[in-house]
Amino acid sequence: MKLASLKSGRDGQLVVVSNDLTRMVVASEIAPTLQAALDNWAAASADLEALHAKLESGEIQGEAFDQARCHSPLPRAYHWADGSAYVNHVELVRKARNAEMPQSFWTDPLMYQGGSDTFLAPREPVKMPQSEGFGIDFEAEIAVITDDVPMGVSAEDALQHIKLVMLVNDVSLRGLIPNELAKGFGFYQSKPSSAFSPVCVTPAQLGDNWKEGKLHLPLVSHLNGGKFGEPNAGVDMTFHFGQLIAHAAKTRPLGAGTIIGSGTVSNKLDGGPGKPVAEGGVGYSCIAEIRMIETIQNGQPSTPFMQFGDNIAIEMLDENGQSIFGRIEQTVEQA
Repeated sequence: MKLASLKSGRDGQLVVVSNDLTRMVVASEIAPTLQAALDNWAAASADLEALHAKLESGEIQGEAFDQARCHSPLPRAYHWADGSAYVNHVELVRKARNAEMPQSFWTDPLMYQGGSDTFLAPREPVKMPQSEGFGIDFEAEIAVITDDVPMGVSAEDALQHIKLVMLVNDVSLRGLIPNELAKGFGFYQSKPSSAFSPVCVTPAQLGDNWKEGKLHLPLVSHLNGGKFGEPNAGVDMTFHFGQLIAHAAKTRPLGAGTIIGSGTVSNKLDGGPGKPVAEGGVGYSCIAEIRMIETIQNGQPSTPFMQFGDNIAIEMLDENGQSIFGRIEQTVEQA
């Protein structure tokens, strides 16, 4: 099943979307918003699945689906926490600044709680008051949405609480991160609003590509029209989503509609840092990673962060080349 939220009010209007992303049907009689459906998922999901089946069979014709009309599936959420499941990415960050990585990073996930009151729409510009010094970067990631998760849930049981899967551009301001972390109190200004894919899907919709809490398909990013990265999200993922959810729920329950992110998708190459797509590698899911590799290899980075007018597009295709979640496409603009 595929779901989306059309732009309407603060929380959007829930629609069921066809598998090929061409048609939709409004689901207001079942739930007015995705959050309302998640609050009553046991009952609502069955009715939404039935509506999806009718749309797919042609019993309901529906209307044309336009990704540009979509907000993020949850235009705002009660809880948004982003992990760093691809420890290869973290290792490169620390190596670039000659910092030793604690061994615990391989056994205990990193996670921060981000702002969730103002998500961006998937085609909405990233607006910043300035570009110089901010180090504007994209981060292509996978995210899941849960139902109610009990405190102390095991990693295995946590997998059963994943109800929907989507993509996210976790915008980061690299130039602001060092000073914030140096204060010892975490991210705030350096993590502005994120944007999610137009469509979210149930794990069952992903078939064999969803297994062991990981999504085993390439996540493709195009920066200013050129392919920047296509790492496989199921490869080199140190912590699966069940482990990330269990980590978040260690000392608190998680409410329905909680979003958990994977962190920047990152693949190694022959046990070492990856290579650009143009050089036969799978590239990167953020600019910071190629800058880290440039620093390690050349002593300084040469790839610039995003400037006003730059465009990032993030998408995932199935084996037939069909877009699964729709396309995040954003341009950096001056606020």
